[in-house]
Amino acid sequence: MAGHIQDRWYKTETGTTGKPVRLKTDRHGTGMRYRARYIGPDGTEKSKSFPDGKKRVADDWLSQIEADMTRGQYIDPRAGRLTVRQHAERWLASLTMDPSTFVSTETRIRLHVLPHLGSRSLDSLRPIHIREWLRKLEDGGLAPAYQRAIFANLNAMLAAAVDDRLIPHNPCRSSSVKAPKLEPRRIVPWGSARVLGVRSELPERYQAMVDLAGGCGMRQGEVLGLAADDVDFAEGVVHVVRQVKLIAGRQVFALPKGGKARTVPLPESVARAMEAHTAQYPPVAVTLPWRVVDGSPFAASLFFRNAEGSAVNRCVFNEKAWRPALDRAGVPRGRQNGMHALRHFYASVLLDAGESIKALSEYLGHHDPGFTLRTYTHLMPSSEKRTREAVNRAFEDGPDTDDGPQTAQRG
Repeated sequence: MAGHIQDRWYKTETGTTGKPVRLKTDRHGTGMRYRARYIGPDGTEKSKSFPDGKKRVADDWLSQIEADMTRGQYIDPRAGRLTVRQHAERWLASLTMDPSTFVSTETRIRLHVLPHLGSRSLDSLRPIHIREWLRKLEDGGLAPAYQRAIFANLNAMLAAAVDDRLIPHNPCRSSSVKAPKLEPRRIVPWGSARVLGVRSELPERYQAMVDLAGGCGMRQGEVLGLAADDVDFAEGVVHVVRQVKLIAGRQVFALPKGGKARTVPLPESVARAMEAHTAQYPPVAVTLPWRVVDGSPFAASLFFRNAEGSAVNRCVFNEKAWRPALDRAGVPRGRQNGMHALRHFYASVLLDAGESIKALSEYLGHHDPGFTLRTYTHLMPSSEKRTREAVNRAFEDGPDTDDGPQTAQRG
């Protein structure tokens, strides 16, 4: 066995006859009677106390400790005494991720996890506590997608606690704990008339942004970060290699979402719009930090700048230009009608023209064609329509031989 059980109520001494005698200690009848002691892998002594009548429980506990150490699954019982708040601070400090993603993660943990669970010790967390916490998030009126993101952050944080041998199990992964469900959302893409209507209501210096987002499938930050060197008019392509991001309200240049650059076709109509825009608003070098707010300065000759000649702040653009344009065009405000709607328009146009999901996924910069398919599958031409047209084409010219499609083959 990895250690031994100490009986605090009795001690054994050598009697006058030379034989061992069992005597009561000064602690007899008070406090925990049994103390299970062992040496941990780190070389220090560990212990746990048990009450009178629980000698067998103490033996079983010590046997389990020995088995866990043999299997390499030992967890120091004191490790889980860290509070959720203490573990969160260490976990956040250890993360290596995109700076804006880190800011979002830290904000969710600070605002929505720590106020409810922060004072609990890690080893006291049970699935019931997670279920109660999820109910509070729901009752707080948070959007289901945001609730799901918060839950994912807590799940990852507690998974790290398991990996670090602080707790044996992650209560977020219990079968009784269900991640918040997303509201079913069926994308209804804008029509060309709406796209052109909103475009015409934007300030002139921003109108070509609609052409790039709706005609090349670029994200808003990618449009704002597009530079003169990124567009090859001769080859008819756009190299999407950076975006303008906001980190804690400050602008930086960074790689596109997912750290993945891509090249997309440049339609002639978009090229003409960009040439006209360039003639009136020539690209001018703008310098921003690279990737983080204190990053190295990076200069790019941007197509789009605000009236002061600086990089366009997406929050200011949305509030001062995009939403008023929606109002004037008679388009309801709302998340579904943000500038991202132009990417959905782009996807619907390509799918309607028969473009493959794989190609569309590459043009949109998605990490997985499966995500593209799940998002836009309802926009694809129906299989019934394709089947009818394929069979009609096969029968159009009539049979070339006696063994055409209309003739059953006999065995």
